[in-house]
Amino acid sequence: MNRIRLLVFNAALGALDYRVPDGVHVEPGSVVLAPLGPRQITGIVWEAERLPAKEVPAEKLRPILEVLPVPPLSAPLRRLIEWTAEYYCAPMSAVARMVISSGGALNGPATMTEYRLSGGMPERMTPQREAAIEALEGEQATIRELAGIAGVSEGVLRGLVDQGVIEPVTVAIDRPFPSADPDFDVPDLSADQREVADVLVNAVRAKSFAPFLLDGVTGSGKTETYFEPIAEAIRMGRQVLVLLPEIALTENFLKRFEQRFGAEPVLWHSSLKSTERRRAWRAISEGTAQVVVGARSALFLPYRNLGLVVVDEAHEVSFKQDDGVRYNARDVAVMRAHFEGFPVVLASATPALESLHMAETGTYTRLDLPSRFGGAELPHIDTIDLTEEPPERQRWLAPRLVAALEDRLAKHEQSLLFLNRRGYAPLTLCRNCGFRFQCPNCSAWLVEHRLSARLACHHCGHEEQPPATCPECGEPDCLVACGPGVERIADEVAELFPEARVAVATSDTLNSPERAAQFIHEAESGAIDIIIGTQLVTKGFHFPELTLVGVIDADLGLEGGDLRAAERTYQQVAQVAGRAGRGAKPGEVLIQTRHPTAPVIAALAEGNRDAFYEAETEARRHAGAPPFGRWAAIIISSEDDAEAREAANRLGATRPQLDGLMVLGPAPAPLSLLRGRYRHRFLVNARRTANLQAILTDWLATQDFAPGVRVSVDIDPYSFV
Repeated sequence: MNRIRLLVFNAALGALDYRVPDGVHVEPGSVVLAPLGPRQITGIVWEAERLPAKEVPAEKLRPILEVLPVPPLSAPLRRLIEWTAEYYCAPMSAVARMVISSGGALNGPATMTEYRLSGGMPERMTPQREAAIEALEGEQATIRELAGIAGVSEGVLRGLVDQGVIEPVTVAIDRPFPSADPDFDVPDLSADQREVADVLVNAVRAKSFAPFLLDGVTGSGKTETYFEPIAEAIRMGRQVLVLLPEIALTENFLKRFEQRFGAEPVLWHSSLKSTERRRAWRAISEGTAQVVVGARSALFLPYRNLGLVVVDEAHEVSFKQDDGVRYNARDVAVMRAHFEGFPVVLASATPALESLHMAETGTYTRLDLPSRFGGAELPHIDTIDLTEEPPERQRWLAPRLVAALEDRLAKHEQSLLFLNRRGYAPLTLCRNCGFRFQCPNCSAWLVEHRLSARLACHHCGHEEQPPATCPECGEPDCLVACGPGVERIADEVAELFPEARVAVATSDTLNSPERAAQFIHEAESGAIDIIIGTQLVTKGFHFPELTLVGVIDADLGLEGGDLRAAERTYQQVAQVAGRAGRGAKPGEVLIQTRHPTAPVIAALAEGNRDAFYEAETEARRHAGAPPFGRWAAIIISSEDDAEAREAANRLGATRPQLDGLMVLGPAPAPLSLLRGRYRHRFLVNARRTANLQAILTDWLATQDFAPGVRVSVDIDPYSFV
């Protein structure tokens, strides 16, 4: 192979051809360094027939500079990149960038310096030095990490290094991860669990594509069940990927994994340091990482010998990426298993309607765990009609819920209050002139966070200090918080039960694995009486002493016109209800609502999941919505509103006129200003038989958009803002 074609990580460049110097071996999938003008760029060698490019005469080809020391990307992974780019109408370069997600890993083996106690003592002992030496016994890490462990400044430790009390140690960054033992602590499964586990184990042994929907009620032991096919894959020397929807769930999962397999899995998420990311990437690509647990981006890593993927809480919206390549990790996981020929398990107590439909049509094999493990009973669910049992003035908890909290405190049992709204209040206004605090970059109100004394936009991250006076009229002490967030509920609970130990669990308070681990430890040890949280606490947690769940506002998720609003509400409330009564004590769930007869609320109260899904299925069928039809969103945006509007109108004038296709818009998006860009939106509805991606690609190709205009396509959208 003398001429090669490279897929580079800049979509504007397109594919580029290069020459391979004599004596240099490359193959499709090789990662190489190549010149581009005075710069050097990284590219992936691709089959020329699968990647169109402008032909360049052989005499004008420049030679590549180097083949990087990493294994070539496999053919099935290259096919997955192609499929993802085509299905989600995204540039192949953007998808490939997710595969090569650790630039440092491409440079070959490397070392770093860590530090440990040498056994010596300093010339002069101070209280800080004494505390550090005591805390660092048996520890080895970087100076920064040791300072965090010891609770002292880096300067204190560097002084100990100068005196030889702490010594440097050169270690390989890519040192092997501890090995998991598939037979370390084999559990005693129930009959239902064993039956399901045997099916999955046999599928791993078969080494062929097999998609499964593991449908088990909350507390049924789905995790312990799918640990068995993971153990079988480890015995066979194959790699496993477990996708989790939230980093906060990782710590809880790691504990259970280590108890079962005697070692932690390899982690992959956004909080990893660059050295940790590099080490994990190389172990994955070389095949030495046995089990990887990660967020959705872990799906695109270059596994050497992948034999099983598990998508836990597969219904979760967070598996859908809402910027960049707008892919759904649940669906891409199924396609990766298809291309590479191994089983994939979608586990959930409240599966997505699309997944249930695939099971009903026989595309997926459905495996049921219909009862809780160990004889635990599902909680009793009741509704509180807020129109008949309203809270006291300036409060948000109805009297019956307050009484239930008081009862649990007296019994020394735990309670959980759920409200899917971060901060103290969603809106702050002036009672004198009506001024409302709005984000300068987005068409959204600023959310008050009293714990951190800030007003914050949850869309772009803008923050500002709450002023002492109204910015509009200058009146002091006139700012009013409107509506409740979890912090406001925490204040109310503190007023009602001053002796109760309360924890607020949101992405603001559990924003690192360490904080999540501390929260789990405190909850499990009984150091928390009442947990107040957002959707973060609706899944994955197992607290045996938690016997009461209160849903503050079950109607909140039904607002806003989301096509999946009813399904999301059902999933969230059912999941949070499943936190109650997971131990020996019975659980109770109280749902506060103003619409107790709404189909989704009634289904929750009656525990009739099948009736809800049947009604929702018929509504989707009638509307031509997924899984019976296809949706796509097109967002036209610009920093200039007139430019965005004009571009959207021009595109609308050329809309395709086809049977089975409906184009709605253009119209200002519900969030018409986001991160300083004005947004106009089309919604496209198509029959399942329509080649939606080809239609959209051809339609967009008719326009030559101005440089300041961005066009974003979202296939199977989950967010409609």
